[in-house]
Amino acid sequence: MADLRVIVVAADPLARGGLVALLVAEPGLAVSAWPFAEEDGLDRARGEADVLLLDLGAGARLPMAGVEQAVASGVPFLVLVDHEDDTAPALAAGALAVLLRDASRERLVSALHAVHDGLIVLDPGLAVSALRPRQAPAGLVEPLTPRETEVLQLLAQGLTNKTIAERLGISDHTAKFHVNAILGKLGAESRTEAIVQAARLGLVIL
Repeated sequence: MADLRVIVVAADPLARGGLVALLVAEPGLAVSAWPFAEEDGLDRARGEADVLLLDLGAGARLPMAGVEQAVASGVPFLVLVDHEDDTAPALAAGALAVLLRDASRERLVSALHAVHDGLIVLDPGLAVSALRPRQAPAGLVEPLTPRETEVLQLLAQGLTNKTIAERLGISDHTAKFHVNAILGKLGAESRTEAIVQAARLGLVIL
């Protein structure tokens, strides 16, 4: 049986190195590490990895954009957090597993294989936060502008901020500004949650 190809993605080089050192000797795993650069995306992971391991960690924290890029890559992924507040947004964005950063090697390895099999894994220490009911907004806080409506349609296609900027002839910064405004008006914490809420409101068709 071929080794499970795991790519560790983290902004902090110490975190990347630590995770690789923890997993590299594990039989059945082929582990490599990538730095995170918001402008590059994780599309290149498609075909190179079976599972992504994202460290949202302390210090040089990987932004939620990293989770969104993992979704766009189409590769199943596990997220490591040290803040319970990151749990629900990571799950809403598409993570199949969320573990605490101090998870044991055995638990981490088991979770990676489970994610590859399409199972959902949740650290017991994060369950209360992740499963706490959240009140969905009834509607828009305020109407979307024509430009925000354009951006929303491109979001629904799974495009990154950089690609949206190129499509609309605007800067990456402006595209990000519009995306953040859309999330705020929809009461969403992630791009995926915004798209789902927009579909409920009839603003996009999935």
